[in-house]
Amino acid sequence: MIGALLPLAASALQAATTTAPAVASQASTAAAGSDFGAAMAQASGDALKTMRTAESTSMAALEGKASASEVVTSVMSAERMLQTTLAIRDKAVSAYQQISQMQI
Repeated sequence: MIGALLPLAASALQAATTTAPAVASQASTAAAGSDFGAAMAQASGDALKTMRTAESTSMAALEGKASASEVVTSVMSAERMLQTTLAIRDKAVSAYQQISQMQI
């Protein structure tokens, strides 16, 4: 799901940078898009890692190998990551809707 948003977010970033009065070169715009894509890829990787950690901690607690406080901490971290991911998705959808409503 996050991977599907990367091209959308990159195009929104490119549209935002091209509305500035200064004209950027094609290479620098492509580099900015790839940097943004790399940042989004890293963020999605971190989110998956957090979710997997919470799941493994929960399984360890069921086996008696982790305490309840460790489970609560990892699940709360996963919840924060999910809320952050949803906020980014909502912003990307909102940006896409604004761009699609622009007159040509």
